[in-house]
Amino acid sequence: MVGARNAAMGLNRIIDRHIDAKNPRTRSRHLPAGRIGLGEAAAFTAGFLALLAVAAWQLNPLCLKLLPLAVLALVAYPYAKRFTWTCHYWMVPAQFFAPFGGWIAVTGEVHPAAVALGLAVGLWIAGFDIIYALQDVAFDRAEGIYSLPASLGVPVALWAARASHAAAVALFLWLRFLLDLGAAYLVGVALAALLLAYQHAVVTPVDTSRAARAFNVNLVIGPLLFASIAADLLAL
Repeated sequence: MVGARNAAMGLNRIIDRHIDAKNPRTRSRHLPAGRIGLGEAAAFTAGFLALLAVAAWQLNPLCLKLLPLAVLALVAYPYAKRFTWTCHYWMVPAQFFAPFGGWIAVTGEVHPAAVALGLAVGLWIAGFDIIYALQDVAFDRAEGIYSLPASLGVPVALWAARASHAAAVALFLWLRFLLDLGAAYLVGVALAALLLAYQHAVVTPVDTSRAARAFNVNLVIGPLLFASIAADLLAL
């Protein structure tokens, strides 16, 4: 987890450094602002990729076999915005491998629950990535960045985000039946659904000024779902 997450962030910052330098919202990030050098960022990223590889090798053979696919997903996502408005959905495979890989790390096997959880997380994050992109519509259009809001318009983008989040909630509910989870998990999913609904209530086609606030709500959803599953397991 630590290796993949930090490697992904490092790759994203390195690949996007020239775009970040032009964007007023992102030009204060470490690389474009000159607070760290490209060599330092590359060493940081390489170190965490190595950590990911060593961890996969130590866990089990299936983790090691799937490692190239996980790394490919991490590398592909930052490039997608350069040529397709579907770029937000390239986030799905990148995020899919987190819970899916965690499951395999523990069990050494593929299970339908791992697939459902991976897709749920991927669609949830793709949905809020679309909302996050609302902050840069004017810049993306000026620079030829193919975000969904910049390419197809804010109303279409918001409907795509709603559909992604609705599908994510449905998959989280399906997980309840796959794992025979109880009431605590259902409460957690219900609260997560309310938080997702809040995001879509505060961001509208005529007012996207609260996109950052809506995005930050997602920081609560992961721990909330974790706590709800843990409560169910501890009650067994």
